[in-house]
Formats: sequence, structure tokens, C-alpha cells
Amino acid sequence: MLKKLLVARATAMLGDRLVKLLAGAILTIFVARVLGASELGIYSIVMAWSSLLVPLTSMGLNNNVVRRMVQQQNGQQAMTLLYSAITLRLALGLFGGSLMLLGFYFLYPEMFSGNTAIAIPMLFLLQSFFGLLLFEFYLNYQGTFRSPAYLKTTITLFSFGAKMALLYSGFGIASLLLMTGIEFMLVGLAQYLLYRYKHQPFMAGETRWPPYHPRWFSAAQIKPLLKRSSWLWLSGIVAVIYLKIDIVMLGSMAGAEQAGIYAAASRLSELWYVFPATLATRYYPDMLKAYQQGLPYYYLKLRRFALLFFAAAFSIALIMTLAAPWIINLLFGEDFIAAIEVLRIHIWAGCFIFVRYLISQHLVITEQEPLSLLSHGVGALLNIGLNLWLIPTMGIVGAAWATLVSYAFASFFFLFVFASTRAQLWQLVTTRRTSHHS
Repeated sequence: MLKKLLVARATAMLGDRLVKLLAGAILTIFVARVLGASELGIYSIVMAWSSLLVPLTSMGLNNNVVRRMVQQQNGQQAMTLLYSAITLRLALGLFGGSLMLLGFYFLYPEMFSGNTAIAIPMLFLLQSFFGLLLFEFYLNYQGTFRSPAYLKTTITLFSFGAKMALLYSGFGIASLLLMTGIEFMLVGLAQYLLYRYKHQPFMAGETRWPPYHPRWFSAAQIKPLLKRSSWLWLSGIVAVIYLKIDIVMLGSMAGAEQAGIYAAASRLSELWYVFPATLATRYYPDMLKAYQQGLPYYYLKLRRFALLFFAAAFSIALIMTLAAPWIINLLFGEDFIAAIEVLRIHIWAGCFIFVRYLISQHLVITEQEPLSLLSHGVGALLNIGLNLWLIPTMGIVGAAWATLVSYAFASFFFLFVFASTRAQLWQLVTTRRTSHHS
């Protein structure tokens, strides 16, 4: 049942994710064109911090809340659990947003001048509305997938249109940050209103639940939930640090303009990651079925997918490396010439990221989730260490190398470090040989 739900949810989310990625990429290009590298740098730094806030305040609760709700005896208990989790997330959102602001103020005091001094705090605080996204997971559980996804896509498109209009009307970066904050708020409120309109009683014969209110909070219900979520929470935080730390460190070590040039290249590189994310979700049920049919068959399937993913990533990296000067010039203009070399290095990280999506599924199927957290953790530390070493001497090119090396280790080479994954890798290779002879 849960597997079917996850697949249906993934399909519904795909359109939303694609629209978000494309809108983000187009906006990056126009900010670079209209406002220049320095303003793009400020925008990218603030958005990197904003993405650090997501796992910090979600507490890994998303799927876990619904799993625990299904185990409850009646609607009253399930409702208390859901509303308690939402209260916790809203409170954490406000607390996390305030902490982020403090950190931001100490690292980038120069950004707290003029309109950005209002826009940045507003963005971080409005992001706390993401706590209401738990209603979307509950709606998904009740079989409502399309409406939440369509609603989010509509809000993304509306926000994108508004940002483009603001850019062309001569407004600066602060207006874009404020609009992003408003978008976060609208998404949260829309999911809550949709839940009020669509949700069914938890069990047959029960009444519909009353509107959300913090008075439903129950510490007794939350404690076991938090214990279960701690792995996911840590993993989420570590994964975002490992993906976003380069922009954050560049901003404080090399300045906003360099961060902007780097952001232009890395955005083009990361745009491709939607493919493995989508395909891995699409193939997950097939991998599960293969695993149940026995290891030799499973390893053959896994190998076929791994080769397919790697070949796709390698082709993309090769084409982008050759076309980098033309692409950068066409999209960003002559001020971004330095982004060419960054793109030529950064794009090769995709070869490891593509395969990593499959490895992540494999670690879940074979119940080795702690290894996933460990590999991301080592990747994050490696990324930070390499950035500290390479940015002062090589600038943005150093940051690109740091990304490539840390992604390569955390996505693939960590498999050689642990005995269990080494053995599985060996099986993957030898299974192929025996099947070849037969």
C-alpha cells in the first residue's frame, strides 16, 4: 500500500519539480543578465541558506507522521498526532528562521542594508509556513495526489511571472527575495485550505476533523515520532550542507560577485539532476520486485540501470564540456566568461550523482540507511575541507574541484570503504560474468 502511494506521489510531484527547476534556471539567467553577477551572488547565497532551513525545520517528519498515524487506534489519536507534528514544525520554523538570521547577520553584515535588510528576515520567517506541508502528505495518504501538485505548480508559475515582472520593472534583488517568501507562505496556506476542503474522516463512521489549532499539541505523541525521525532528520541536514555549502563558503570567502559567477555555472550543471531523481523513483518498484526474486536477478537489474544512468550522465557531461563557451556566452554574456571553466569541471560531478540516486535506492532496499547518512556526512566534511583549502588559492575553480571530488567520494567511492558494500560491488561484477557465460 505504502509503495503504491510513494509511486503515485512521485509521478504527481514530477511535473511540479520540473516546473520549479526550469523556472529557477530561467530566473538565474535573467537575474544575471539584468542585475549582474554580484546581485545574482547575493540571491544565490540567500537561497542556499533558505534551503539549509528546510531539513532543519522539517525534522524528517514528513513520511513518518503518516506511517505513525496509520498505526493509531482512532481518528482522535491520529488527529492529535498530525496537529502536534504541525505545531512543532511551525514553532521550529520560526526558531530556525531566527537562528539563520543571526548566523547570516554575522557572516554577511554588508547584506543588511537598504531593502535587503527587510527582505531577508521576511523570507526566513515566511518559510516557517512550510510546516503546513504535512497536510499534503496526509492528503496523499488519502489518495489525493494531483490537486496538491497542481496547486504548487500554479503558485510556482504565478511567483515566477511576478518575479520576471519585478525584474523588468527595475526592482532589485530584495523584491525577488520577498516574492520567494510570499510563495512559501502561499504554498503552505494552499495545502491547508485544500486539506480543509478535501480530507475525509480518518476511519469510516467518524466525523471530519475540526480545523487546526495549537491546543491539540501532545508531547506524549511527539516523543516516539521524533525518535524514529532522527536518522532522516540528520541525513536531510547533512545532504543539504553537502549540496549547498560551496555557494555559502564562496560568498563569505570570495565575495558575492564570485559566488554569482559560480552559481550561474552550477545551476546549469544541477539542472540535469532531475532526470536521475525521476528515473530512480520510477524504477524503484522494479528494483524491489527484482530483489524479492533473488540476488542474482536483482544485481543484473541494478547493473543494467547503473550503466544506463552512467552513460546518460557521461554523454551530458561530454556535450556540456565541449559546448560550455557557447552556452555560457549565449545565456549569461561576456561578464560570465569565468563560469566556463567552472561548468567544465562541475558538470562531471553528474556522473557520480546520477549513479548515487540508484545507490540510495539500493541502500534502502537492503536496509543499510545508516551508510547513506555516513557517506553524506563524510562528503560534507570533505567538501568543507577542500573548499577551505582550494578557494583561497584557486577561487571559484577551486570550489568546483572541491564539489567534484567530494561528490565522487560520497556518491560512489565510499562503496569501497565498507566491507558490506565492497562485497555487494563484487557480486555486482561477478553476477554479470556468470550471466555472460550462460
